[in-house]
Amino acid sequence: MGIIDVHSHFVPKGWPDIGAGRPWLKLESEHEAMIMVGSSEFRRVQDDCWDANVRLADMDADGVDAQVVSPTPVFFNYDAPIGEAEKIARIFNDLALEICSRGDDRLIPFCQVPLQDTDAACRELDRATAMGHRGVEIGNHVGDRDLDDAGIVTFLQHAAANDVPVFVHPWDMPESPRLNRWMARWIAGMPSETHLSIISMILGGVFDKVSSDLRICFAHGGGSFSFWLGRLENAWHRRSDIIATSKQPPSHYLNRLSVDSVVFDPRALRNLVETMGATQVMVGSDYPFPLGEQPVGNVVNTADFLSDAERNQILFKNAQRFLAVDRG
Repeated sequence: MGIIDVHSHFVPKGWPDIGAGRPWLKLESEHEAMIMVGSSEFRRVQDDCWDANVRLADMDADGVDAQVVSPTPVFFNYDAPIGEAEKIARIFNDLALEICSRGDDRLIPFCQVPLQDTDAACRELDRATAMGHRGVEIGNHVGDRDLDDAGIVTFLQHAAANDVPVFVHPWDMPESPRLNRWMARWIAGMPSETHLSIISMILGGVFDKVSSDLRICFAHGGGSFSFWLGRLENAWHRRSDIIATSKQPPSHYLNRLSVDSVVFDPRALRNLVETMGATQVMVGSDYPFPLGEQPVGNVVNTADFLSDAERNQILFKNAQRFLAVDRG
């Protein structure tokens, strides 16, 4: 059995005009393009973002049996008017299906939704899954609304009721002169954002309100959450007047969420496995972007502290459960 990679992204080669100031693609050659946001350059991308054959060849080289293909968060457009946001979600979800249809069932599409409007988000989730999407990727916040926001909780309840797995990806990180140096928004801001979103799920009582049928995974190893769980637990007990807002202490909820393995260092993976448990960690790569893991699953495959059973759980068995699939 090969690896199941639960964290990768796509960018289609082109799409209709989705409005002034919204992302668009400036093609520079047959194999390379620049994602633009308005007149600003956002990220250079290559054909591994849209060419299923290139993606499959890379998967074969790394021993990846199947790969979840999710949106690139810059296309979420949570700040767009709802009619425009629904149109954008439909466009990108349909293009994702086109790309994944060329993957011989090895490319597993996850849709995006206009999360700023609960009814529209649920409507698009239903449409996209009926069309063939197998899960949904959401950002970790909508403006100042965290994952414990009532509308987002309703969406998560809808996903749980319809047996749709949810992948949470950090996005829209704060900017400042300090964070704009050295890609600090990505190397410090992203882990912080993911940590905060898990805290909001726990202290905001989301896991108390939403059925345990919810399958939810957080990108990038859950950010800094596992390292600082002890601090959160200590605060829950010592400052119960402020943060004991969940029915149980934070450690009680660890089996309610999963994280991917994109932590790049065996010491970090050990902390993740010892804190979360081997049943809650799945291989992710962040393919095809430069800050992803190459080759996919390398840290898991070379971690000498994992038993064979634990390694197999992380490489593919946990993902089979998360995706509700049996790949043999």
